[in-house]
Amino acid sequence: MPFRSTALLLLASAWAVLAAPVAPRAADPDAAVVFAYNRFGEDPTPASSIRLDQFEAHLDELTSDDYTVLPLPAIVEALRAGRPLPDRAVAITIDDASRSFLTEAWPRLRQAGLPFTLFVATDPVDRRAATHMTWDELRRLAGQPGVTIGALGATAMPLVDRPADQVRAELRRMAGRLRAELGVRPTLFAYPQGEYSTAVRALVAEELEVAAAFGLQSGVVYGGADRQALPRFVMTEAFGSVERFRLAANALPLPVMDMTPEDPVLTVNPPLPGFTVAADVGDLSQLACFASGQGRATLERVADDRIEVRVAEPFAPGRARLNCTLPTADGRWRWFGMQFVVPEPPDPDPEADPETGQPANP
Repeated sequence: MPFRSTALLLLASAWAVLAAPVAPRAADPDAAVVFAYNRFGEDPTPASSIRLDQFEAHLDELTSDDYTVLPLPAIVEALRAGRPLPDRAVAITIDDASRSFLTEAWPRLRQAGLPFTLFVATDPVDRRAATHMTWDELRRLAGQPGVTIGALGATAMPLVDRPADQVRAELRRMAGRLRAELGVRPTLFAYPQGEYSTAVRALVAEELEVAAAFGLQSGVVYGGADRQALPRFVMTEAFGSVERFRLAANALPLPVMDMTPEDPVLTVNPPLPGFTVAADVGDLSQLACFASGQGRATLERVADDRIEVRVAEPFAPGRARLNCTLPTADGRWRWFGMQFVVPEPPDPDPEADPETGQPANP
């Protein structure tokens, strides 16, 4: 059957699944797993790339009878409307319109008949970078069934360390180029490299009015989650084994609220992360949290449902993550993650006293 017919049937089936009544079940009825990819089979392999044999194993897993792969807009709309999702609902996303996506991932996704969302950064396309797709190629892709175009900013570089007027200008430039070249107003946004602050989050919501925005913290999207900061499981060569993929694809949400620190950009390092578990999800004594580069962290249960995480050492500048998991009785895992941004320390004053850091001649 030609791809167009296959994809149309797949999409029609997906919407029918969402519209049909769903019988009560043990798994969470309003949850889905979203995967994030970037580059595919690139040599030399950047940290953001996945091997092709790993990607093919993921697609083989998803085309088994265990999962329902849905267009990301359908999942977001179901969450907004409070409609149930099928157990093991999954969405595929790709950040940046790289050439390796076009040459390697797209043919494999087309062969598998799976829908996906491509988050596009517009500046590399505008300057005709050899590493990226062209506007003509993106126009042909955007016209295919099962393909959703989302936004990734203009430069694909993080926004958190820039003044508000620069962030606004980039978001407007990106939105204008997508509208001019593809005729689309993106309703889905991915924070470049998963980094956001409370200020950036507010600017994205104000400037783009998207239905959902996504980071790169691990976790499962669900009805009660903040739709301007939804999680995705990152798939790269280092973390792309089919065993980890299967573990993530079967994950359930660990619903939380009242997270601290409120801003992912750290002003205190090490931070004192905390959260309140927002539902009866089982025995919290089995909860485990793991900090980047430090392994398992110590947990303190300050109330029946309130958890504080004791991070032993300061995180290095850059991105840092905290992942918390809770086993379920049926062998699956509830999963919640936080991604932090650790600012670079300021450059020392060459005139400062090396002992105190104070100016030598105040």
